[in-house]
Amino acid sequence: MLFYSYFKTLVGKEVTVELKNDLSITGTLHSVDQYLNIKLSATRVASDKFPHMMTVRNCFVRGSVVRYVLLPAGSVDVELLHDATRREARAAA
Repeated sequence: MLFYSYFKTLVGKEVTVELKNDLSITGTLHSVDQYLNIKLSATRVASDKFPHMMTVRNCFVRGSVVRYVLLPAGSVDVELLHDATRREARAAA
């Protein structure tokens, strides 16, 4: 639930989602659910490998096909993430 809670705070910000098939989609995070499925709007694709994706403006990405989510540098509060991780680890132990 830690990542889900964190991604909910990034709604409205621009993120890049790299998929397991090496496709990178950059767009505005519209929503995320508990399975880390991601909905992006105003998307851009930087690869010529998938030309049909150049015209897609909104997309839904299933959480199981995501390799990485690149976050905007200014929105990452490392101390907050460390504290939340420690609390979650203590609760699980």
